Amino acid sequence: MDTPLTQDFGRTVSADIAVPEHEREVRFYSRVLGTGAKPLWREDLSNSRGQPIIGLGPMAAEYEHLPLHWMPHFQVVDVAASVERALELGGKELLHGKDADGNSLWAGITDPNGAGFGLIPVVPKETDAADDAQTGTIAWLDLTVPNATEIRDFYCQVIGWSAEDVAMTDGDEPYADYNLLGGDGNPAAGICHARGVNEGLPPVWLLYLPVGDLAESLARVKEEGGTVLKETRRADGELSSAVIQDPVGARIALASA
Repeated sequence: MDTPLTQDFGRTVSADIAVPEHEREVRFYSRVLGTGAKPLWREDLSNSRGQPIIGLGPMAAEYEHLPLHWMPHFQVVDVAASVERALELGGKELLHGKDADGNSLWAGITDPNGAGFGLIPVVPKETDAADDAQTGTIAWLDLTVPNATEIRDFYCQVIGWSAEDVAMTDGDEPYADYNLLGGDGNPAAGICHARGVNEGLPPVWLLYLPVGDLAESLARVKEEGGTVLKETRRADGELSSAVIQDPVGARIALASA
């Protein structure tokens, strides 16, 4: 029998960031994400079903200590236990929400390299939304760091993921990056070495958000004061994804739907 605790831990269904210049940032993302004949995202940054997948909040005083990058929310079986394990392994606590009895409800953490992420309890899976190609979702996320093996082990112990090697090459030299597998056995995220095709990527969790017209989205990135940092193309030369930087310096990836 499927149960959320055994099948759904490790999934990422949401992410957020607190930013300065909030109105400008909302305009930037609403224009960049709202491309295609049937946009996958609405102007309020909810997806085409009206679900709040990504959250863009103002940089209020209580959030000034948070890193200026998107923080994915990883589902775990026991928030308190995951926080404790993260701190033991060199992570730092940013925020920790608790109920009146002191029970952990959610937490914000940075890993040993400073990449931020959230811990939340397992929530019911909405398979119809996740499988709908015309719905904005977090299509993928990965983290590129010099010490990929160490950081892989950190997340496996904190989130509960298992890992599998992904064969890579740097010139003629083979090496392995890692897929992180959730409770259902499917890849949930990736940890990459900062080499080869991933050299130069920022050491933060990069969310890959699908858009209806990637070329138009990248044109709007530049129009709205952002920067295209890296483009990835398929073997046939067609553009498949791109890493961008928004006007206040946060990085995110866009992908063809």
